[in-house]
Amino acid sequence: MKEFDTIAAIATSIGEGGISIIRVSGDKCIDIVDSIFTGKNDRKLHDLKSYTMRYGHIIDKKGSRLDEVIISYMKGPKSFTAEDTIEVNCHGGVVGTNRVLQEIIKSGARMAEPGEFTKRAFLNGRIDLSQAEAVIDIIRSKTELSMKSALMQSEGSISREIKSIRNKLLSVIAHIEVTVDYPEEDIEEVTAGEVSQNVTEIISEIDILLSTADEGKILREGLSTVIVGKPNVGKSSLLNALVREKRAIVTDVPGTTRDAIEEYISIEGIPVKIVDTAGIRETEDIVEKIGVEKSKEKIDEADLVILILDSSNSLSNEDREIIEYIKEKKYIILLNKSDLGGKIERNELQNLKSKYITNISVKTGEGLNQVKEHIKDLFFNGEIKTEGVFVTNNRHKESLIRAKENLESSLNAIECTSAIDLASIDIRNAWMNLGEITGEALDEDIIHKIFSEFCLGK
Repeated sequence: MKEFDTIAAIATSIGEGGISIIRVSGDKCIDIVDSIFTGKNDRKLHDLKSYTMRYGHIIDKKGSRLDEVIISYMKGPKSFTAEDTIEVNCHGGVVGTNRVLQEIIKSGARMAEPGEFTKRAFLNGRIDLSQAEAVIDIIRSKTELSMKSALMQSEGSISREIKSIRNKLLSVIAHIEVTVDYPEEDIEEVTAGEVSQNVTEIISEIDILLSTADEGKILREGLSTVIVGKPNVGKSSLLNALVREKRAIVTDVPGTTRDAIEEYISIEGIPVKIVDTAGIRETEDIVEKIGVEKSKEKIDEADLVILILDSSNSLSNEDREIIEYIKEKKYIILLNKSDLGGKIERNELQNLKSKYITNISVKTGEGLNQVKEHIKDLFFNGEIKTEGVFVTNNRHKESLIRAKENLESSLNAIECTSAIDLASIDIRNAWMNLGEITGEALDEDIIHKIFSEFCLGK
């Protein structure tokens, strides 16, 4: 079967570097690598002890040396995949690394699919599904805080919470079934009131986890922030000031920015994706018109909009149109060029629902720190938490919501009928919903889709 093939892939980034690592996993990994390896005094690999390394060369079928390598061996189940695993440490570089990989493939290994090493770790019971998903989050993390959160999840922080709740649900289900199936036995019966109390307490635990989901999503994916405004108000200058480098071209010519430019910054460990967009205005320029449409698309996708107004000029119809377009989003208004004197009156903006209106000067740096404080207030109640369990994955959030809905349905069943056996159906469904998070109750197709999003070699 495909699941029992010995697989191989490059586990490090492909390109110039000191070292590349090729991972080989499966019960034939030693035989395969040994057939193309020669060590000092012609030593082979079958006597290699677990967690030791051996120096030598990879050779092709003609006996020609392909590269100088160090072989490391991890015997299953004490390896990443819980299978026998060999890692070939060769010189970095595209050509040399691929030559060694191709020789391993020719000798009997199969090219690994995306995420297949982590999938095997899951299927072999070394980690659960939420821990497996955390592996890709570790790789993609953009700040120390998002890395720390992903690492905690990979070590089982979410798994422990979910398993605890599932065990409580299982206890409730067991008590209901004993009461219903063995009424004549001398067993303490569970009442509808006790079931309701237990379910209500479990719903409260789920609510605590769900309350972290919005912050957790930002921690995992970053806060998507779009800078908008009419041309030449200082959008690109603000981007450059926030990322502290000249990332966007700045000129006095309106319409210089034609395409969206994206950069990441960190606000106390929170990854914030800043997008500088083309100035929004009516234009006959075909390229600029496409840029304006892209700007509107970015606004629709954004978590936060930063609207820049030129305070050295009066509020224009273009400004008012942009304000109307973003009114349903979370937004911050920055009155730029405050060093040149303000011509926009605050009472002109008093009908806006946002309380975050700040005078800034991108040129002098005045007010820029307030931008970060506004973001903290809008999304983190003024304080970014650095400890605790976060639900960072949308799939996990959806499963928690469905579990809560089923538990609420069980409470309605008890309230309307007092029939605890009817309530147990919804409680069992909630138990299954939570099992989807750890992979204990999930379709094979969904599992395949999750791992297909991983990179090769992981």
